[in-house]
Amino acid sequence: MAREKTREEKLFSAAVLRRSFALQNREYQPGFRFVYEGVLRDLGLEEREVEEYLAAHQDEVDRAIGRQG
Repeated sequence: MAREKTREEKLFSAAVLRRSFALQNREYQPGFRFVYEGVLRDLGLEEREVEEYLAAHQDEVDRAIGRQG
């Protein structure tokens, strides 16, 4: 059985998803909202938490998705 992700890992994962969609200008499409809200629910996170994490760690998230920060 896989170990449970830490809160930091969960926030990072959700931030990567959100940033990836935002960079494709697909952040506000219904498909994104459906997937993103499901991920937040499954990870036990709130959108505000991910937004705050992304604001503080955008360079790290950008590097993870192959963008230069």
